[in-house]
Amino acid sequence: MAKRFFLIVLDSFGVGELPDAHKWHDEGSNTLGAIRNHSNFNCPELERMGLFNIDGVGGGVNAPKASYARMSEKSMGKDTTIGHWEIAGIISPDPLPVYPDGFPKEVIKEFEEKTGRKVICNKPYSGTEVIKDYGREHMRTGALIVYTSADSVFQIAAHEDIIPVQELYKYCEIAREMLVGKHGVGRVIARPFNGEYPFTRTANRHDFSLLPPADTMPNLLRRAGYDTVSVGKIFDIFAGSGISESHRTTSNTHGMQVTKELQSKDFSGLCFVNLVDFDMKYGHRNDVAGYAAAATEFDGFLSKFIEDMKEEDVLLITADHGCDPATPSTDHSREYTPMLIYGNGVKSGVNLGTRSSFADISATVLEYFGVAQGGTKGESFLKEVLK
Repeated sequence: MAKRFFLIVLDSFGVGELPDAHKWHDEGSNTLGAIRNHSNFNCPELERMGLFNIDGVGGGVNAPKASYARMSEKSMGKDTTIGHWEIAGIISPDPLPVYPDGFPKEVIKEFEEKTGRKVICNKPYSGTEVIKDYGREHMRTGALIVYTSADSVFQIAAHEDIIPVQELYKYCEIAREMLVGKHGVGRVIARPFNGEYPFTRTANRHDFSLLPPADTMPNLLRRAGYDTVSVGKIFDIFAGSGISESHRTTSNTHGMQVTKELQSKDFSGLCFVNLVDFDMKYGHRNDVAGYAAAATEFDGFLSKFIEDMKEEDVLLITADHGCDPATPSTDHSREYTPMLIYGNGVKSGVNLGTRSSFADISATVLEYFGVAQGGTKGESFLKEVLK
């Protein structure tokens, strides 16, 4: 029987501040704590699995179905790219560059010369607010709206009627080729929008990521002959490296539908899933109610997914950072992340405590498939949870 490992990342689903959160001004952040008492939060399956049994969370059940842990981030960052790279076995000792005052003049000048278009904005901004404030000027002039955030990102917004999506992607590719070395941002992001003022962002977002600096868990699995199937922005985060099959998604709902469809298909290897709405639609917009409702929707999906798991299937649920929707900040937060691992061959109720790195997930997946870690980091907990 084919061995399959489903690794689902609930983007930004943190479970409490890390000891060094003060270095990122994230004292008191707790994404799960911000949503669990909201009336929209109803997650009995996650509760039965042991989400609240995780160290520091509180309110657990007597006999959780899954084994569980609290994961610490060892890399120096709190962004999507670094978080996913660590899950896949790369620890980043240095943070990716950020631009709280906008990008340097020489970067913007080179970008304008290479694209033939002027740049407007060039400062940290909310993605929904930036199109309100600069969208009409963009419509009049055709200038590209370039902005950043607290993350290591170079974002380009354009109206689809002014700049077709494929043309916007080409401009992003130009930026990606430019932004290396000291200006090697984690992601260049296409942010198309449409409609009339105040405008609406479309589902045609596309991330152009920095290539991982070393082999990752997907690279090693692929090299060993296993399938590596990505759902959501996983392909983008790893710049396609090590991915054998990719499925783009437009929302959490779509991502869960695709994952459920893949569950019914024959493959042998890893299905690596990112559900981005937790972060993009709710965390960054300080929408506690929306975040809680998204968790409830995932819980419903989870119940059905567990019912249909095959004998050798393993499911692991985790996150890549926090994004507490209840704090004044709209940025990511430096938090522990949850880890729930479940399957017919996995023990229930094993508390793996607080792990020292997200990379322990990579080591565990590789050991499950009998693939050597190579240069990837992390300590496997497979032997502690297998029956």
